Amino acid sequence: MLLLAIFWAATSDNPFAQGVQELAGWKHDQGVVDNPFTVAAHNFRYYKFALPQGSMHVSIVGEFSAARDAHGGKASVPAVDDNVEVYVMSEAAFVAWQNGYSGTNVYESGRVSHGSVQAELPDGAGIYYLIFSNKFAPSTAKHVNADVLLRYKNWLPESFRRMSERFWNWIGL
Repeated sequence: MLLLAIFWAATSDNPFAQGVQELAGWKHDQGVVDNPFTVAAHNFRYYKFALPQGSMHVSIVGEFSAARDAHGGKASVPAVDDNVEVYVMSEAAFVAWQNGYSGTNVYESGRVSHGSVQAELPDGAGIYYLIFSNKFAPSTAKHVNADVLLRYKNWLPESFRRMSERFWNWIGL
């Protein structure tokens, strides 16, 4: 019975089983960015990441904060100029955005000086971009601290998940 309970906790998408997986350290997180950086005025910085084939239940989560760059900013610039815009978008949406068009974003912060990134990514393989934009700033570079990662809610390989689904269906659960 204990082995059956462990197997269920390891393979289930049930919220309680997901909690057990996190407590047991069975979650798989992948860093996207965790270093401070500077974004020049009228510019942006991006971080490209890929979801492998069979990816399911993946979120992008993290925190960021921005402030005027001490080396490049003017002291008389108002505090509202501490803002950046943060986006998460697919590769196609990123290409459109670079060319001045808008599209569907997975996440958009608006102009803020700090915030939390939290969004579910579509299931399946794909290329995505985490973007920190300072395109709107006339002359002030921004210093950004960010810690953003991909959180895989189900860390098991797709083949193992299919096998466990067949097993649970076979025993009628």
